[in-house]
Amino acid sequence: MVWDKARQVLHEELSDNVFSLWIEPLSCVQAEGDTIRLACPDRFFSAYIARNYLELIQEKVNETDPLKRKVVLCETPLKPIALPVIKGEPLRLPHIPTGGSCVRSLHPRYTFDEFMVGESNLLAQSACRSISANDDCIGPCLYINSGTGLGKSHLTQAVAHQILSTSPMTRLHYVTAQQFSLEMVRDIKANTMDRFKRKYHDQCDILLLEDVHALTGKKKTQEELNEILDYLIKTGKRVVLTANSSPRDLVGIDGEFRSRMASGLVTTIQAPDLTTRQMIFGNKVRYHQLHLSEEHIAYLAQHIKGDVRQIESAIIALRAKAQLMARSVDMDLLEEVVMSVVGQPKTVSAKMIGEFVSSQFRVSVEDMQSRSRKKSLTLPRQVAMYLCRKHTDETLADIGKAFNRDHSTVLHSIKVVTALTNRDTSAQEQVRLLSSRIQRF
Repeated sequence: MVWDKARQVLHEELSDNVFSLWIEPLSCVQAEGDTIRLACPDRFFSAYIARNYLELIQEKVNETDPLKRKVVLCETPLKPIALPVIKGEPLRLPHIPTGGSCVRSLHPRYTFDEFMVGESNLLAQSACRSISANDDCIGPCLYINSGTGLGKSHLTQAVAHQILSTSPMTRLHYVTAQQFSLEMVRDIKANTMDRFKRKYHDQCDILLLEDVHALTGKKKTQEELNEILDYLIKTGKRVVLTANSSPRDLVGIDGEFRSRMASGLVTTIQAPDLTTRQMIFGNKVRYHQLHLSEEHIAYLAQHIKGDVRQIESAIIALRAKAQLMARSVDMDLLEEVVMSVVGQPKTVSAKMIGEFVSSQFRVSVEDMQSRSRKKSLTLPRQVAMYLCRKHTDETLADIGKAFNRDHSTVLHSIKVVTALTNRDTSAQEQVRLLSSRIQRF
């Protein structure tokens, strides 16, 4: 077949990553007359192919097709011939379960292969892989929380992609909490709650529910979802929940429902560290076909410390400016982009944090740097070191030098403050407040 030959040529010319993401999902649904029609998963995918790869695809088809047919993209396969409708219950093989998957639109690049793993998200990524492989090492329920743009949706959709590709008979329901609530209200009004319960109790093998925090104050929805979670967990089904904060920090949530959500592994995705940001930038740069040196990537990673969406925004801005202004990417252009994304780049240093903490605790920087072990000096020194590790990319040794200590003392201070904030809510709030003020430097 002409498309099979053209695909093979494209596979040899393109990288494995690009081919698997953008060429493999295409399917030939018509090769008659003077047209070859290729079906795309959706209109966004079709638009991207048309903009970036259609010319190359046409070239390779012309090389392998003596008829030189024109390649045309469509969003879905051609409609199959309608079969006669059989009245009554449709026939079903005994081993085929009732019901099917209910999945919201999946981003084609939100897969495990495209997820950049670092210290900040390693546990969440490993847990999602275990869930998708039906590995019971973490239990049936996984709860992921993080700020916006740090990868919750990417990992949740990666689970869906993996399960649908490796276990297509698995009945997977992937919805947001808002969609779940609207569906329940609709079935209550239509007096069809029996159908709703069958769908989530009896016809669900894995439930992926995003943005649980959207259920704040929705008591009836919480009660219904709590009942569903209880049933799924007890029957060995799998559940993945995401939210913008941990179960204990959610407001307007029923205590029993909160407890149920925390019955399995609860993990947090932190903002990516410098190493992870460099990997993300490198991946985005390759995807957008930009030519940046390692020095340029390191500069961007050093100054853009926000979520992945902010990183994506920076790369898109960089590519657009370079193309529209017909100029090569240099340090001046990088500085312009950083300014447009995050404003005037500022590098927070251990010295700056030390001075800030000393003013907040009303002690001098010299006293914090002294060998004194008075509690009035030890605590602010330890808090300052903890905050330096959190808000700077300086090494433990560099942080230690700022306080006349070695790296082992810094490591000990981080452990002490972490333990203190975990058991003392007052200390936790104080450190959180200091941290939020440092972010505004």
